[in-house]
Amino acid sequence: MTELGLPDTISACLFDLDGVVTKTAVVHAAAWKEMFDAFLRDYQGEQARPFDTADYDEYVDGRPRADGVRAFLASRGIELPEGTPDDPPDARTVHGLGNRKNDLLLEKIRTGGVEAYDGTLRYLEAVRAAGLRTAIVSSSANCRDVLRAVDAERYFDVRIDGVVAAERKLPGKPHPDTFLAAARDLGVEPGAAAVYEDALAGMDAGRAGGFGYVVGVDRVGQTDALYAHGADIVVKDLAELGGKR
Repeated sequence: MTELGLPDTISACLFDLDGVVTKTAVVHAAAWKEMFDAFLRDYQGEQARPFDTADYDEYVDGRPRADGVRAFLASRGIELPEGTPDDPPDARTVHGLGNRKNDLLLEKIRTGGVEAYDGTLRYLEAVRAAGLRTAIVSSSANCRDVLRAVDAERYFDVRIDGVVAAERKLPGKPHPDTFLAAARDLGVEPGAAAVYEDALAGMDAGRAGGFGYVVGVDRVGQTDALYAHGADIVVKDLAELGGKR
């Protein structure tokens, strides 16, 4: 599989969505910041320290929504009631904040649209042409809608997203369970699957799951951190791996 930049032992490819296939990671980050900054000002006053890029990378990127809320609040020494997934977006609960973030995200997607990375789409075409099986693995509950918006659903044999993970009670990244479920659904062992991720939590999941190859995609200048969290190789775009047609 040298034309794809993969070891010959790889027979399946497991792709994260945001930041790997689609240019939605920056939209997610903006929605998290808008939600948390408003909450912090209301909770702590104008002296509250704003949510920043380091917070996004460390606590929320790649994680299921509620897990990201919990992790960030814990980093600031804040405890809120858990609430329920049906909480309104103005509820001062973990799920309420998560739902507010999702409302902001959907608004930003509707007004700004969604784009896919051309290099990734070309790479996916080459992966499929080479006969490798593919899965999309995302913590987002909006995964299917985003894929359809960029006409990319057709590239994947299996989808493990926030909806499927909730149905199967799979813990999210940095746990490897969603990637392991994707490999199982594709009928391959983890050692025969490659993971493609841009988030540090995704790197941790790829390494913890014993996958055969872990590709870090560096869109924001965190190459060293991606290697430190378990990447076998880091690229700025999947076109660097090959797959040009």
